[in-house]
Amino acid sequence: MEYKNLGRSGLKVSRLCLGTMNFGSQTDEQESFRIMVRALELGINFFDTANVYGRPAPVGTTESIIGRWFAQDGGRREKVVLATKLFGQMDPWPNNARFSALGIRRECEASLKRMQTDYIDLYQMHHIVRELTWDEVWQGFEQLFASGKIVYNGSSNFAGWHIAQANEAAKRRNYLGLISEQSLYNLAERTVELEVIPACHHYGLGLIPWSPLSGGLLGGVLKGVDGGRRSSEAIKNRLANDLEIRPKLEVYELLCKEIEVKPAIVALAWLLHQPAVTAPIIGPRTVEQLDDAFVALSTTLSKETLDKLDEIFPGPGGAAPEAYAW
Repeated sequence: MEYKNLGRSGLKVSRLCLGTMNFGSQTDEQESFRIMVRALELGINFFDTANVYGRPAPVGTTESIIGRWFAQDGGRREKVVLATKLFGQMDPWPNNARFSALGIRRECEASLKRMQTDYIDLYQMHHIVRELTWDEVWQGFEQLFASGKIVYNGSSNFAGWHIAQANEAAKRRNYLGLISEQSLYNLAERTVELEVIPACHHYGLGLIPWSPLSGGLLGGVLKGVDGGRRSSEAIKNRLANDLEIRPKLEVYELLCKEIEVKPAIVALAWLLHQPAVTAPIIGPRTVEQLDDAFVALSTTLSKETLDKLDEIFPGPGGAAPEAYAW
């Protein structure tokens, strides 16, 4: 396993991040345990979750599963770089969500209790909150940092401007600020190349892409859809409503066949070839899916293949502001 510094920090994380959103919803507890055990066996030390994960089970279910897994073996926690997120409303009572200084404190305490740990390695803001000042937000996180309950901060689904605002405000307070951004990024969704990736480069943030297969779209879906096998309704709707995506996927899947690499592995390997990317988040529902994804780490795409992928799924036109400034 190769490890990489997360942004400008000294924190070393594996080149694949284990996403746990399926734990408790699509994957039962025992299979979730098996996946986490296998991840450590493969050298994956970076686990990502969120306080709201678990639906349709009660929110918090996923963190609780991770906590029960930690409790089985006292050495597991220290092997894992544990990342979780806060934002969503956990219950209807006031002040139990978002980023007020009080809400941050309460949500952290609740996550620590569910995960049966004393600290969170990477505490991430799941979305931007526009109605609060950054001084209040950072004050809340600084108090957690000072008490040893969090080590680093990250963001998720932020725009480049939000990253700039957040880190400039942190700088004024002599606080480290954000070291990572978790964004939607894959071959079919490349908007972050305009402003988010340049902001990450400028402020020293590691990029952690979520949905590397575009909701399964890049996993070789056409054979399944056209052959009548089961496919998700979301994929079927996307193919039906996006008139441009099917021709792209046809060429993409043909290219994957020519180079004899599974489409899902090509999509993951492409992300691993992008300089800004620290670790794509994979969300296996089974151990077998985890083993399949691991192959991407040893898959090298030629320049010719990378050029063809850019032709099939062109980016938005380069990094902003240079993409449109004149």
